[in-house]
This record gives sequence, structure tokens and C-alpha cells, in this order.
Amino acid sequence: MNCPFCAYEESKVIDSRPTDEGQRIRRRRECLQCAKRFTTYEIIESLPIIVIKKDKSRETFNRNKIMNGLLRACEKRPVSIDMLDKMIDDIETIIQNSLDREVTSEKIGELVMEKLKGIDEVAYVRFASVYRQFKDINTFMSELNKLLSKD
Repeated sequence: MNCPFCAYEESKVIDSRPTDEGQRIRRRRECLQCAKRFTTYEIIESLPIIVIKKDKSRETFNRNKIMNGLLRACEKRPVSIDMLDKMIDDIETIIQNSLDREVTSEKIGELVMEKLKGIDEVAYVRFASVYRQFKDINTFMSELNKLLSKD
């Protein structure tokens, strides 16, 4: 880190503390040449996640799309927005930790259904019916039977 006053390349850290709920670190530094103090901020660099859609097109990951689908599935259900936010955070963490820069929309849908099943079974069936595009009552019943047999 170059000193903003004299451009010297070395400084020492006087103080370091997290800011923005742990998203950044604020460091107070002192230049080893001119002894002037300055502040720097460090943030974690996150690489964008690319979603490969069913038609093989690609777009950047958008948590709002997941939230919109979940809100429709959870309409008139006892599921809070905080629960949905936490669920999406968990899904995003799983994807980030996989270290894959590209993920299929199918994988995201399966993660959403897995999490939703543990929160609200009715919302799960609603989401699954749209996500899996049930063609008739038999495929819908098949999914319900799978859900019932695991209880």
C-alpha cells in the first residue's frame, strides 16, 4: 500500500476493525517514511456466479429471481421473509463454496426445493409443481407420494 502523501511503499497497521457488519475491514495505517496516518478498507472480492439456464443461455446469478419464486410458492403460508432470506443466503453460500463459477438452473432449483421442503411442505409442492412443470395429475401425485413416503 503506497502512502497517499509521499508514495512510500511501506506502512504499519495501527488499528484494524470490521465495518459494515463484517463485510469490510477498516485499517488505520502509518507511513514508515513520513509518519502520516491514513485509512484503508479491505473487502472480499467475490467472483460472479454464472447460471446456465435450460436453453443453455447464461446470465449472472440473481437472488431476486429465487425470492420472487419463493414468494409465489409461500403466498398465504406461515413463512416469514426472514426465513426466505436466510434460505437464499444458505443456497448462495452452498453455490459459492462449491468453487464452480457456473451452476445450472436445475441445480439451483433442486437446492431451493431441498430447503423449502424443510420449511413448508405446501410451499414445497407449489414450487415443485411450477419448477418441474407437472404435465398432469399423475406426475403431481407421484411427487406427493414421494413426499408422503419420506415422513
